[in-house]
Amino acid sequence: MMRWVEVDGERYPATQGEQLRDERVVDGARVWHPRRSKAAAALVKDVEMPLEDARVLYLGGGAGTTPSYVADLARAVYAVEFAPSPAKRMVEVAETRDRLFPIFADARDPSEYAPVVEEVDILYQDVATRGQAEVAVKNAPFLRDGGRAYVVVKARSEDVTAEPAEKYEEVADRLGDVFDVDRTVDLSPFYDDHAVVVARR
Repeated sequence: MMRWVEVDGERYPATQGEQLRDERVVDGARVWHPRRSKAAAALVKDVEMPLEDARVLYLGGGAGTTPSYVADLARAVYAVEFAPSPAKRMVEVAETRDRLFPIFADARDPSEYAPVVEEVDILYQDVATRGQAEVAVKNAPFLRDGGRAYVVVKARSEDVTAEPAEKYEEVADRLGDVFDVDRTVDLSPFYDDHAVVVARR
């Protein structure tokens, strides 16, 4: 169960789970710090994310910090990561979490992991690459009807010269071909030139 705790005068989400690395723990709960996790930043900015008992496809799992948070709540987290170094660290994180399943694969090619990923309730994407909307569209078939998608957009990965707001709009427009787009939430001041597009299948 997620709860909110106060840290240095700010309210942050927190969950029960085994401590990871040097993260903050308050009253026995792991603090999801919004400067270490874009999902935490989205929650702090009032994005609703129904993770409890959900099946989650997490694209761009990195070293496993946010996937481990999600695994504190979800029924299953399929975390896809392509870069070898962070993927290795995520595997180490998963060794202590029986609901976190690391997958070493390229999120731009879902056929690599289609045989091992079931239908999911939530698609969460944090892949910093050109064509971020296309990654989400390619992975949309994993998401059940009515399932929710959260697509983190790193504007500078799309075009370092363009205005971030233009890139957010372009990604949201492309997602609208497959998803019902709810809203786009800028993740500043926690992450510059980042936003999350919230949508539903």
